Amino acid sequence: MLILPAIDILGGRCARLYQGRFDRARIYADDPVAVARAWAEAGARWVHVVDLDAARAGRPVNLGVVAAVVRSAGVAVQYGGGVRTLGQLEELLGLGVGRVVVGTAAFTDPDFLAEACRRFGDRIAVALDVRDGQVAVAGWEAALPLDPVAAVGRLEAAGVRRLVVTDVGRDGTLEGVDLDLVREILKAASVPVIVGGGVGSFGDLKALKGLGVEGVILGRALYEGRVDLRAALACGAD
Repeated sequence: MLILPAIDILGGRCARLYQGRFDRARIYADDPVAVARAWAEAGARWVHVVDLDAARAGRPVNLGVVAAVVRSAGVAVQYGGGVRTLGQLEELLGLGVGRVVVGTAAFTDPDFLAEACRRFGDRIAVALDVRDGQVAVAGWEAALPLDPVAAVGRLEAAGVRRLVVTDVGRDGTLEGVDLDLVREILKAASVPVIVGGGVGSFGDLKALKGLGVEGVILGRALYEGRVDLRAALACGAD
C-alpha cells in the first residue's frame, strides 16, 4: 500500500483545511519544498500536492512552488487543484509532475475527461470528493446531486484508470475514515483507489490496507505527530 504525505499549498505555504473549509485553514510550514524533502528523506516515494488556491480559482496558481517541489525534493508528485483544460494538464506534466488529479472538470466536462484519459492514460486520476453522500466540486464549496458510488462506473466508462477518494466531511478531523464508504467504492471500482480524509491513527492505516486500497493520503496526522511516516511506510510495505 502506497503512503502519500500531503502538501496542501495556500498562499505559497503548507496548510490544512478542516472539512474542506477555507475559513478553518491552518498553516503548518512556510516552505513546501523543505517539507517535501523531509518526507522524501523519511522514505516517501510520492507526495500528494494540492494547490488550494487553484481549487477555488479554477486554474493552477502556485505553479512555481509545484515546480520547485518537482525539481528539488527528490520525490514523485501527484498534483491536484484547479485543472480544467488539456493545456493545464500538458503544462503540469511538462513540469515533471508524475500524476495529475482532476476534480470538478471530470464531472462537468465529459469531453475533456475522455480526451484527457485518452491522451495521458495512467498519468490522470479523478478526485472523487464526497460530502454528505454527494460529489463535492468547485473547491469543495458546491455539490452535485450525484451518488459517488454510481459515479464510479461513469468515470471508468470515460477511461479513468485511478480514483482518489476523499471524505471531505472527515478531512482534517483526525476522526477516522468512513470505511463503509471505502468498501462501497472498492466494490464498484475495477481501477486502483487511493483514499484520504480523516486518517488519524495507525489503526486507520491498517484498516484501509485490509480493505485493499492502493494508497493512503496522510495530512494532519503527519503534521501533528499522530502517525509516524517511517512506521506508516513500513506498514504499507509489509
